[in-house]
Amino acid sequence: MPQIFASLDPATYQPHTLHASERMWPETNCYVDLWIEVLASLGATPEAMLGFTLTQDFEGDQFTFFKVALEDLERLYGIRCTELAIFDTIEAHVAMQIGRGRLCLVEMDSYFMPDTRGVGYRQDHGKTTVAINRLDLDGRTMDYFHNGGLFRLEGEDFDGVFQRNAAGGALPFLPYTEFAKFPETPIKTETTRDVATSLLRENFARRPRHNPIRAFAEVFPAQVEAIAERPFGYFHKYAFNTLRQFGANFELLASHLAWLSPEGDYVEEIEHALKISESAKSVQFQLARAITRKKFEPLATALDPAAEAWDRLMAGLGDKLA
Repeated sequence: MPQIFASLDPATYQPHTLHASERMWPETNCYVDLWIEVLASLGATPEAMLGFTLTQDFEGDQFTFFKVALEDLERLYGIRCTELAIFDTIEAHVAMQIGRGRLCLVEMDSYFMPDTRGVGYRQDHGKTTVAINRLDLDGRTMDYFHNGGLFRLEGEDFDGVFQRNAAGGALPFLPYTEFAKFPETPIKTETTRDVATSLLRENFARRPRHNPIRAFAEVFPAQVEAIAERPFGYFHKYAFNTLRQFGANFELLASHLAWLSPEGDYVEEIEHALKISESAKSVQFQLARAITRKKFEPLATALDPAAEAWDRLMAGLGDKLA
């Protein structure tokens, strides 16, 4: 049965340390998480790609859903990733590309993904991205990278993610799909570190002009007061797209800086990045209490430590990257 990483089995798979349970945010978002695991499975260093975290901004209703740029993947690892056109069944396209050694990244419905059991599985429909390592059309099974690991689904879930049981006349299943072509010869770690250093400077130049956490803090209490009138389940969606996004983002930045300079050139900047991440985690608990108690005043200053840490982080990086 063709598969990209033939030695990997979901039953024995060990996630990368960036997904270790002791981290503040063991999972970040579906796209970055799967690339962490794919790169590790390829024998590459996932920490090298994380300089893009410097560009995260507040978008008014959410923080940037941070993603590694496809150009960065090619410069760092020699991986060419581009859109895959869908004009047949998605299964047919994926099977073809796996047979050619290409990894497909497909947007699917988490409702049918057993790894989200207790959160979304058979409860809520949600768009998420997976990378398909193995596809057995006859056996109706699929091994896929998702969030912080490698998983398997089968049977009814297989039919569900590929919408095989859609009602007659339903719109065709045409998800956004990318496919990755891996290099024949891996890029050396020394070269990767040099490229990552250049990308850090480029991403620093693309950082927000104004403190995004402070911008969020200005509207945070009012937003929370508004969502308090909605079903409590909405709280999780709001928290994921705000506090979790910037909290996880800056924990990854800390890991990137630590990898980039084992000599300790960024010790203070790492502390500031971790302060932002820790503050987001703490405020998430405050958010839940505020919604439950309908008391929103304490949220007005809850993000001050994170906003101050962002200023110090950018000032420190500015001095060292100049």
